Amino acid sequence: MGMGMWFVPLTTILDAYGLQSIRPYAFSASALAALVSPLFFGAVADRHLSPVIVLRWLAALTGVAIAAAMTGVALGWNRWLVLGLIQIHALITAPTWSISTTIVLSRLRNPTRQFGPVRASATLGWMAGCWVISALQADASVRAGYVAAFTWLVVAAFTFALPSVAPPKSTAHLSVRERLGLDALSLLRHPDHRVVFLTATLISIPMAAFYPYTPPHLKQLGFEHTSAWMSLGQVTEVVAQFGLAWLLTNWRLKWIFACGLAFALLRYLLFLLATPGWVLTGISFHGLAFTLFFVTVPIYLNERVDSAWRARAQALFALMSTGLGNLLGYLVSGQWFSLCQDSGGVRWRLFWGGLATVVGFVVIYFITAYRGQRSGVRGTAAAAAMPAASASIEPP
Repeated sequence: MGMGMWFVPLTTILDAYGLQSIRPYAFSASALAALVSPLFFGAVADRHLSPVIVLRWLAALTGVAIAAAMTGVALGWNRWLVLGLIQIHALITAPTWSISTTIVLSRLRNPTRQFGPVRASATLGWMAGCWVISALQADASVRAGYVAAFTWLVVAAFTFALPSVAPPKSTAHLSVRERLGLDALSLLRHPDHRVVFLTATLISIPMAAFYPYTPPHLKQLGFEHTSAWMSLGQVTEVVAQFGLAWLLTNWRLKWIFACGLAFALLRYLLFLLATPGWVLTGISFHGLAFTLFFVTVPIYLNERVDSAWRARAQALFALMSTGLGNLLGYLVSGQWFSLCQDSGGVRWRLFWGGLATVVGFVVIYFITAYRGQRSGVRGTAAAAAMPAASASIEPP
């Protein structure tokens, strides 16, 4: 809920306060942070402190950081100072998703069946956040940020009700590389892990344009309350998450991932039509694309990575998708958006068409490179044992 209140209206808030020039950099802040924070805090959650305690402090500091950034926007501070505050917020917030995922998965007896419905509660929270912002007429107001800050403080308070997680491992003989979480890069030695991580990075590049540039497209088409309209993607996301257990039981993981990538392609192809009905339909496909790929990957990692590495595996996924992929995506899509403007306005068909082409190449790469196990996610975690030894493991 707090994430949705901040992320979805950010474009319109910056535009309303004359800060549109920093928009690509403001979104890139979260991606830049994801290159650093998740692995470090994932290592902390694996080895030093309970993930619940780490989440508690991160949530509290996130609330403070959002309030500071919105105060800067409201008072008309220098745009680079505002961007700096947004970057501080991003550094604090970046690890919260992967750590939350680790906490949830540690409490589930059967993640294959249980994770989808539990994950749907996060989507419902995101939707509720968008609706609250639109109901408060705050789609282009710093009020959205202040409400988001309060919501994060509620998250910090709620962590006191969370059940405890297993105590951390001994840290007596850890290298600097291990303390920073960089040893998680050894996961890339396994061929399937490598394809999944690289696909997550590559698909995040064109998908990063969705939240910064769909709201202005909606406004040009005559829509108000863009935060609420954007939540259409979360409607299908909830539906897909409740059906995820059946898919994981009956389909190969390869084709679940491939369907998610195909929906990402179809969404941008529908945006090419540039009419209200088709753009809203494309938005609704976002939930299917996100769930079938980005929600399924954490389950894949939980099943096929040794338990001692899972927080770092989730953090590496965040680094490569939310970090590297989104950073490139925000910067490149910002330049691409500028190139797609002329005296008549934005050439939306050209803009979305270029992104659709990139998605198409990613789909081809994944289908040809990923091998996997024919039993889907039902294979045991032994299929991808310790990352240090995984270079010698070939998938069946």
